[in-house]
Amino acid sequence: MPDDMSGAFTEEQEELRRYARQWLDEKAPLETVRKISETAEGFDPDHWSELGELGWLGIAVGESYGGSGFGFMELAVLAEEMGRTLYPSPFLSTVVLGAWLVERLGTEEQRSEILPALVRGEHRLAVTAGAAAVGDFAARGEGSNWVVSGHARFVLDGHTAHTIVVEAATEAGNRLFLIDGKAEGLDRRPLSVMDLTRPQAEITATEVEASPLGEASADDVVAQALDRAVAALAMEQVGGAQACLDMSVEYAKVRHQFGRPIGSFQAIKHMCADMLTAVESARSAAYHLAGAVDHDPAEVAVAAPVAKSFCSEAYEKAAGDTIQIHGGIGFTWEHDAHLYLKRAKSSALLFGDAGYHRAALATRLGLE
Repeated sequence: MPDDMSGAFTEEQEELRRYARQWLDEKAPLETVRKISETAEGFDPDHWSELGELGWLGIAVGESYGGSGFGFMELAVLAEEMGRTLYPSPFLSTVVLGAWLVERLGTEEQRSEILPALVRGEHRLAVTAGAAAVGDFAARGEGSNWVVSGHARFVLDGHTAHTIVVEAATEAGNRLFLIDGKAEGLDRRPLSVMDLTRPQAEITATEVEASPLGEASADDVVAQALDRAVAALAMEQVGGAQACLDMSVEYAKVRHQFGRPIGSFQAIKHMCADMLTAVESARSAAYHLAGAVDHDPAEVAVAAPVAKSFCSEAYEKAAGDTIQIHGGIGFTWEHDAHLYLKRAKSSALLFGDAGYHRAALATRLGLE
C-alpha cells in the first residue's frame, strides 16, 4: 500500500491492474459487453462467480469473512479497468457500497451470513441510501421487528440483488435496514435506461419485514459510504475517458481525408490535445481521492465532490469529442463510441451531478 495520498500505485497494485486488464480484454470485449447488457440480468452470472474465484469480490472484505482485507486502492484499480471496458456487473453496488456498509454496521450474524457468500459470488446487494437512488422510505417497529414502506427509482442492480440495503426514516432519525429480495410486499422491476451497461430498477415496499443494520442514525455512515462510491465511480470515469482518448487517437492515425491522416489536421490535433489534458486532470483528481480514502478520511470530504464534478465533465467531453472525431460512423449503433457517451452521461448523474457536488463542496467548506 502507498504510505501517502499521492495516488501512486505499488508494484503489487500495478500487477493487479495488468491481470485485470488481461482478464477483461479476454472475457469482456465490447462485443461481449453488448450481449451481456441485453440480458434480463444485465450481468453475466458465470463471470460474477469467476470474479469471486479470482478474489476480486472480497478484495476489500476482512479476512475473517473470506476476503483479502486490502484497502480502497485495490478496489480503485479494478474500478478503473472495469470503466475502461464498460464492464457491466454489480461490482459498484455490491462490492463498493453494500459490502462496506454490512461490514461496518452489521451484527456478527449479519456479517457472517452475507459477506462470505458475497465473496464467493453467491450474494449480491443493492443500496437505496442517500444519493444512491431517488426515493423515500419509512420504517416502524422496535428491537429486531421492523417493517419498511416506500418507493425508490434508479436503484443500481435493484432487480437482481439478493438483499437490499434501505435507508428509511424512523422516529429517532434515519436508519439502515436489510430487506430480503424475495420478501412479501416487495415489488421490483428493471427500468428502461439509456445506458444498458448500468442496470437500474424501481423498488416499491409495502409493509415489508426488515432487519436493522446498525444501531444509530445512519446519516454519517451513509455519507462516508457514498464518498467511497463516488471515489470508485471517478476511477471508472477515468478508465472510460482514457478509452475514448485511445480510440480517438488511433482512428485519427488511420482515417484519411484529402490524402492524409485526419490526425494531421490542426482541428483534430487540438481536439485530441484538449481531451488528453482533461483526462490527465481527471486522473489526478480521482487518484488523489482514492489515496485519501485509504490514508486521510478528513480529506475525502473535499476531494470527493471535486473529483466527481471534474471527472464527470472530463468523461462527457472525451466521449463527445470521440464521436466528433469519428464523424458519421461515430453516430452509428454499430460503432462503440455511443456506448461510452451513454456511460459518460449516466455516470455524470449517478450519486449527484456536477452541480450537486459543487454545492456539497461549498457546504463542506462552510461557504454556504
